[in-house]
Amino acid sequence: KDLATLRRVTAPFHNFDKAKGAGWSEKITACMTDPGGAGGMGFHYGNVGLIDGSVSVDEPELLLYEPEKNGRLRLVAVEYIVPFAAHPRTAEPPELFGQKFQAVEEFQLWGLHAWVWEHNPSGIFATWNPRVNCDNTTDIMAMAHR
Repeated sequence: KDLATLRRVTAPFHNFDKAKGAGWSEKITACMTDPGGAGGMGFHYGNVGLIDGSVSVDEPELLLYEPEKNGRLRLVAVEYIVPFAAHPRTAEPPELFGQKFQAVEEFQLWGLHAWVWEHNPSGIFATWNPRVNCDNTTDIMAMAHR
């Protein structure tokens, strides 16, 4: 039921312009790929007003987009985040969907991915998705500078 709610509220954001207009306009990361070969995540775009230490199924803090050859960004997942400043690293991890968040030391936060728009053979809540890559990032950058 919660995953259905998440899909319903994020469905309009397949159109990147709608996501930007709704507040997910802050580019948080470049396109991310695991150097160990576990897969990719894509670009993370955040709604900074939602990064307040609380989480709600219908308000993911981040939307994840994979670059496509045509220069478009394709919505693949969401990520819920809670900064360590709001929920200390030493505390029990936050939970959502019955899943414990993972500590992300690099960004000093707790994170939980939900691959609701791209099947993830590693699992819907896995960190990396082997079906997502950043191979088309240079095409997007080239198109953005035209």
